[in-house]
Amino acid sequence: MAIIKPFQGWRPSPAQVAEVASRPYDVLNSEEARVEAAGNPLSFLHVCKPEIDLPEDIDHYADAVYAKAVENWKNFQANGTFRQDGTANMYAYRQIMNGHAQVGLVANSSINDYFDDIIKKHEYTRPEKENDRIRHMYELQCHPEPVFLTYPDVAGVDAVMQKIVAGTPVYDFTAEDGIQHTFWLIDQAADVQMLEHLFQTEVPFTYIADGHHRSASSAKVGKRMAEANPNHTGNEEYNFFLSVIFPSSQLMIMDYNRVVKDMHGLSEEALLARIGEKFDIEKRSNTYKPEALHTFGLYLNNNWYKLTAKAGTFNDADPIDVLDVTILSNHLLDPILGIKDQRTDKRIDFVGGIRGLGELEKRVNSGEMALAISLYPVSIQQLINIADSGNVMPPKSTWFEPKLRSGLVVHTF
Repeated sequence: MAIIKPFQGWRPSPAQVAEVASRPYDVLNSEEARVEAAGNPLSFLHVCKPEIDLPEDIDHYADAVYAKAVENWKNFQANGTFRQDGTANMYAYRQIMNGHAQVGLVANSSINDYFDDIIKKHEYTRPEKENDRIRHMYELQCHPEPVFLTYPDVAGVDAVMQKIVAGTPVYDFTAEDGIQHTFWLIDQAADVQMLEHLFQTEVPFTYIADGHHRSASSAKVGKRMAEANPNHTGNEEYNFFLSVIFPSSQLMIMDYNRVVKDMHGLSEEALLARIGEKFDIEKRSNTYKPEALHTFGLYLNNNWYKLTAKAGTFNDADPIDVLDVTILSNHLLDPILGIKDQRTDKRIDFVGGIRGLGELEKRVNSGEMALAISLYPVSIQQLINIADSGNVMPPKSTWFEPKLRSGLVVHTF
């Protein structure tokens, strides 16, 4: 069963929170982060992407980058931008995007749950990204950004959370992208104890929705600190990491689309003929956004096509084989376009659905890419099925929106 606990969070003041809160470190490249934080010394990007305060040509893994993160974080603590709560609390965090609302519980999750697979994964991690976050957290001695977890709905948890969000929030602001962020303090002992109890008795597993590198890094930092502490008890703060845990029914997964640089030596006619062996092809007069599983959009030479996977291209009983990203890889990207490993092949790139299909057209029309493929979103149940089976999804399968804002609360250890 899932272990969660309250913690003494470090938080910005209500007057400054809108300036402090930033998008997560991994949805912006360094150039975009520099632009977003320009003229805003309070942006939490100065902590989670500290290279923005150093020369543009600096190695992002240089010692100076981690030292700058520590310097910036200590400055935020010293000048009162962040203050620590006097008691150990949990928090409620609601996001509203385009009318869609989701309410998560902000609490500490257990690194033992991570190692024991109570916290289930569905993606591989990359060592260089893990090592970066391990050093970042270890140097800071805090978890600056939360891991995004989910779990199948529990009525008792819903009831407690509904009571909390009926109260007065400590933060309520709308970010520049139009997403509303509202944050409540859960500081009544009875509420905290009830939530701990409900997770320990009614939530057998939680699932990583977004943040595989952060969770892996948090767990490994905790393990390192435990091994170095001769008086380790298991109750130290490093044994727990910052998470926001949402009921699965509230989550929204968007499409995660592909763009490819070339047609692997094929003419347009030859490419369509090869695709037609495994997919029914229908030329469309307008942009095509897939309406159901096993349908795809193909943008090629200013034309959109609807592709429908033919019978025999997938196995409904296999949680991996039935995924559209698997069908696309097995029957188009690999055998036709020669893309064997989407993690490493430089001929393919990925575009989150939040950018819209216009972004696919733009990248093809510019000549940067030869073609684009739009997909139907993975369902949360597919994600859970794969995690429960012990498998992992193909790369770049899920794009969750809205993203969690960083800097609303920080957990130190």
